[in-house]
Amino acid sequence: QVQLVESGGGLVQTGGSLRLSCAFSGSSFSIYTMGWYRQAPGKQRELAATITRAGSTGYADSVKGRFTIARDNAKNTVYLQMNSLKPEDTAVYYCNAAAWASVYWGQGTQVTVSS
Repeated sequence: QVQLVESGGGLVQTGGSLRLSCAFSGSSFSIYTMGWYRQAPGKQRELAATITRAGSTGYADSVKGRFTIARDNAKNTVYLQMNSLKPEDTAVYYCNAAAWASVYWGQGTQVTVSS
């Protein structure tokens, strides 16, 4: 059974940086497309960034140029480096793993950006 465990969230001031990590276990990490989604209070969950098994990346327009997603297949971990954080980045950030018809979610980690 695939398990995803996020870490690295916290409270940061506007303009600051955080790095989220997502540890993957229970299957072959390298075959999964990995993603980071976020959900702000009262809003729907939205995609922030994705990285394919081949290393191709994609970003929401709202985070492009500020966030960087990366994966380390040797460590079964995906990262989200978040720079120049804004109050509107405040949300619970969820790690996602997808391969064929299988989709898995982590429990989420809170990111709060103070103004």
